[in-house]
Amino acid sequence: MLRGAVVFATDLARAITIPHAMDFVALAGYGGRPAGGPVARLMKDLDEPIESRDVLLVDNVVDTGLTLNYLLKTFTLRNPASLAVCTLLDRPYRRLCDDLPIRYVGFTVPDEFFVGYGFELDGRHRCLPDLRVARTRR
Repeated sequence: MLRGAVVFATDLARAITIPHAMDFVALAGYGGRPAGGPVARLMKDLDEPIESRDVLLVDNVVDTGLTLNYLLKTFTLRNPASLAVCTLLDRPYRRLCDDLPIRYVGFTVPDEFFVGYGFELDGRHRCLPDLRVARTRR
């Protein structure tokens, strides 16, 4: 969530008019669910506790929801006052997890691969100032 969402999260933080703080996590996804195993691994954890705080997870895209579901379960164990999700792009038709608390969606998009505005392809294009559909997919 850290690298891909940082551009969107920064713009969002500038637009939010109520007092707030930002913290970051980094996840490594496994690409598929190993039999009985996790779908992601926490590479960088939060620096501050979230107990009794209202938490809004900001992601660049929600696809299958497996990684987000893992993070939501992890954070729920830390007893936040509330926990919701904001995503720039959403692909609900690919969802493998039900009942994700996605409160804010920028755009529902087709199954295309995007670059720019935090999205990368082979380590490139993340810093493009706008979102573009890539001509090739991985």
